[in-house]
Amino acid sequence: MKLFDVLAAILLVIGGLNWGLYGLFDLDLVAFTTGTASALSQFVYAAVGLAALYQIVSLRSIQRRWNVSTAQVS
Repeated sequence: MKLFDVLAAILLVIGGLNWGLYGLFDLDLVAFTTGTASALSQFVYAAVGLAALYQIVSLRSIQRRWNVSTAQVS
């Protein structure tokens, strides 16, 4: 399962960078590198979205697998 955690994190970084570049410079890096509206670009967008859903649904179990505790703010 740690493999999925790492892949999801990589995809979320790609998605975050893509949104940042789009917001700052109006550059869609995924479309630029894979072709506008290509099957590959649609796959990348879908994979990033699925990675985000995976992270949302399994956040607690990811923390347990990686032995990370959340700090409580007082």
